[in-house]
Amino acid sequence: MDILQAIIIGIVQGLTEFLPVSSSAHLVFIQRILGVESSLSFNVLLHLGTLIAVLWFFRWDILKMLKSWWLSIGDILQGRFRQGFLEDPYKRLAWYVILATIPVGIVGVLFNDSVESLFAGALYVPAFFLFVTGTILYLSQRMASGNVNLHNISAKESLWMGLGQACAILPGLSRSGTTIAAGLTIGLEKEFAAKFSFILSIPAIFGAFLFELKDIGSAMDSNFLPIFLGFVAAIIAGYFAIKWMLDLIQNKSLDIFAYYCWAMGILVFMGSIAHLF
Repeated sequence: MDILQAIIIGIVQGLTEFLPVSSSAHLVFIQRILGVESSLSFNVLLHLGTLIAVLWFFRWDILKMLKSWWLSIGDILQGRFRQGFLEDPYKRLAWYVILATIPVGIVGVLFNDSVESLFAGALYVPAFFLFVTGTILYLSQRMASGNVNLHNISAKESLWMGLGQACAILPGLSRSGTTIAAGLTIGLEKEFAAKFSFILSIPAIFGAFLFELKDIGSAMDSNFLPIFLGFVAAIIAGYFAIKWMLDLIQNKSLDIFAYYCWAMGILVFMGSIAHLF
């Protein structure tokens, strides 16, 4: 893998992690198109780049959440957890992100090997789930906009989005698309659904990074410069993808991404079938 290939892959990862078009599927596609086979550790390092992007973009919200979560530990020790939980929306948000992360953690631990085999399989698997992503997005845009936001989100909405994220471990099923659609179907405001989805990605990406951390050193030693530049490209592309997505979801429909997922799913599926002959 040369420098240009690594940068292209980094840009694709950064954009598709936060746009509802499935980063996992696009990583598979772009690597096949470029004729490279990047290591799993490189893919995880690219995810770390998108993690840095979302951490920086939402840095003030995250600092408030961390401070409020720490204060809530004091509330527990003082026997006033419920009162503090009701008073501070960032205390609730911090605990609800933890709650919503539990499903993907369970699925990742129990089914990691099975999911990895799907990634290594034929392209018609991510192609099929891309088509599913498009359908989910299209249907969610037909739902009436809700009024659930930072100040009135409950455990029910949080857990529902967490279940959506757990499903998105499948290749081709967009994490951001599935969680945003889940939020819209259960009554979240559009902008808050996207914001919660992006913040919810932080523990999931960080967990995957820690899980594969042991493999990253050898990959960096053998191919440092391309991997580093791909990592930087993922950070920059991810930051601008978040900004664009938040602007888009407030003012326009996400139907364009549904059409894109359908078109890509059909195109890749036909290509994978043709390859068999």
